[in-house]
Parts: sequence; structure tokens; C-alpha cells
Amino acid sequence: METLEDKIYGRIKRYGRGWVMTNRDFRDFAKSASIDWALHKLKSRNLIRPVLRGIYYYPEYSDLLQEELAPSLSDVAQALARKNQWHIQISGSAALYFLGLTTQIPVKTIYFSDGPTHQFSVNSRILYFKHVTLKESKIASPKSEIVVQAIRELGEDHVSDEILQKIRNQLTDTERRKLYSETQFICTWIREKINLICSSEGE
Repeated sequence: METLEDKIYGRIKRYGRGWVMTNRDFRDFAKSASIDWALHKLKSRNLIRPVLRGIYYYPEYSDLLQEELAPSLSDVAQALARKNQWHIQISGSAALYFLGLTTQIPVKTIYFSDGPTHQFSVNSRILYFKHVTLKESKIASPKSEIVVQAIRELGEDHVSDEILQKIRNQLTDTERRKLYSETQFICTWIREKINLICSSEGE
């Protein structure tokens, strides 16, 4: 008979290496306390790594670097948002860094949130949530939101063809389709830039 631990690990494997999770990602399986215990046992078996209280990481290994990779701060932020039921939005400066559009390493990675202002330390990196009133509707996929916030941060007159191509090169076909469909009602000038990213002419 399949145990709760088996069910949870099966889902983790389906999401794949690099996934950052919280017990809410398994709430359809059992009650919270049972899920927490199953995650603890998976951690004890060295199958997942603790990141923060209630946040775990399915470790990814780099053959090139010959070492285990640290979890993505973006993925940790999304897991924290799911765990605490916050709505979050990445800051423009953080979005530029994630897309490699700036060489300036931020002292802290900032997200705006409708939850409390709070700071977390993740592998010596600072993840900072700043409480604000989020005026815009949530964009479903984190990658689409990162692109939108990066373009907004640069400003209409500073988004060159070269920058659009750099962004385009970092998106899979699926991510481009999501970006196109999820930004139908974004402000006009940003939508025009996104249309260029998603068009087949850039290929």
C-alpha cells in the first residue's frame, strides 16, 4: 500500500529537481500535521533539503560545477507566498537581475506583498518582502511577471531590440505563449514590447 510519504515524494519527483515546496502543495493528500511529518521523514532520508521553516527544496546537482545548486530565490519567494497565502510581486530591480539585464548584484531581493513586511535569509542571500497595497491584478506565472516588471523598470524608451532579444532567448515556447496570454490587459506600451518578444519574427 502506498504511504503518504510515497505519495508526496511521487509528486515531488514529477515536479522535478529544483522544485521548492511547502506543505500546502500536498494538502489534497492529508491533514497539515501528517504532511509535515512526511516531509520531515523525507528530509531525514536526505531526499529533500530544508530551506526555511516549512519550506523544502528537491536538490538539483550541476555536473558542470560538480556541486549541488542553491534553490532559486524566485522559487523560494513563490513557495513562501503559497505557504502564507500572500499575493506577491517582484520588484523591478530584482526582475532585471533575474533576467541578466543588469550586472549589479542586489544587496537584497525585494518582493512587494500584501502580507507583513518580513526579511528571510536564504543561503546568505536576503529575501525581503515589503508590505504594499498591490494595485495590479496578479499575473499567473512567475516568469511572465518577472518579464513585465523588468520592462516596466527599464521604461518605454530604454527597451532596445537587443534587450527584447535577450529576454526572448530566456523563454521557452511554453513560457512565451503564457506571457502572451497573461498580459492581454497590461498597459499599452508594455504590451507592445511583449508582442515583439512573442512574435515569430525574432526567431
